Amino acid sequence: MSAPNSQWFFPLSALQATPSACSLERELYDRARGVEFLFRLGSSLQLPTSAMCTAATWLHRFYMRYPLEEFHRQEVAAACIFLATKTEECGRKLVDVAKVYQAKVQNIQDINKIPSDSPEVEDCQKAILFTEEVLLEALCFDFVVENPHSELVDLFDSCESDPLVQEYAWSLAHDSFRTPVCLLYPPRIIATACLVLAQRLFDGPNSPSLDARISATSPAAHLPTPPSHKPPSPDATRVVVERYGFSDSELSSIADVLSIMLEFYSAQDAESYPYLSRIASVTPPTTSTARPRLFVPAAQITATVSSTQINTQQVPEENLGRTPRSLHGDPSPEPSSANSPANQNGMIP
Repeated sequence: MSAPNSQWFFPLSALQATPSACSLERELYDRARGVEFLFRLGSSLQLPTSAMCTAATWLHRFYMRYPLEEFHRQEVAAACIFLATKTEECGRKLVDVAKVYQAKVQNIQDINKIPSDSPEVEDCQKAILFTEEVLLEALCFDFVVENPHSELVDLFDSCESDPLVQEYAWSLAHDSFRTPVCLLYPPRIIATACLVLAQRLFDGPNSPSLDARISATSPAAHLPTPPSHKPPSPDATRVVVERYGFSDSELSSIADVLSIMLEFYSAQDAESYPYLSRIASVTPPTTSTARPRLFVPAAQITATVSSTQINTQQVPEENLGRTPRSLHGDPSPEPSSANSPANQNGMIP
């Protein structure tokens, strides 16, 4: 479902008509890597969640109008971050963004070891400013972005969900930006999908299916119930579906978001991140719309991108297993253990 009269919501078919020359699987894989780099920049700059989510949304919007072959994902990510620091009123100096960029490229832990007047930092600043000019044109100077995190805060206040479910949902909302769902569906749809999936992970494999959780009517509503008892609900997230009174098309959109996100998790490296198998093992909703496959394991992506990059320095290839760590706040506290819902790799365990 897309918001009416919005230039920033696209049909699924639009993903197959982007300016990039590579395959759709390759493009979405590189976009996800760009968002990963963007989150790493934002976390090092100690940006609020809203700024990073806004920047990630812009990265996806940018590549709907410009090809990957002409604008490298890392420079687009840095330009999105720099612009977001201005529009989200969390200003950072351009030189600081460039230094953090170089720290990631050169794998330097201490940013103070990078001279502000080094040729690499100066070249990086020029590249960011150049890309920012193109970004402004791509965005049509429309900087307004709504993200699912603000919707989740409202849902947390109204649904009385377990704190661990909230942590799961928050992390899933971060990971949603590794997929193109922010281009396809409104924030409320994405937030609801994240909360439903979080509750399913919390409840375990023997709990009701995703189809039951997002059905138009609760399965339990048809069961005879003693008048002295409330009808049992198949899961705690039924209150979300019932509270918003989603239409059939909106419920179908929630199913689509769940399907896309589960496909993304299934394509990740389970050997490097075994905890992702918990998510990948969840059965997608059967009510989702038929569509082409968007994500495949990296080893299956054979298409190459002949890139004319402004800056040839690139961060080494990494698995897509990290998101900003957060407990619903702007700072990103270190997890207390490997079993924390927002663990060292960012995705939920």
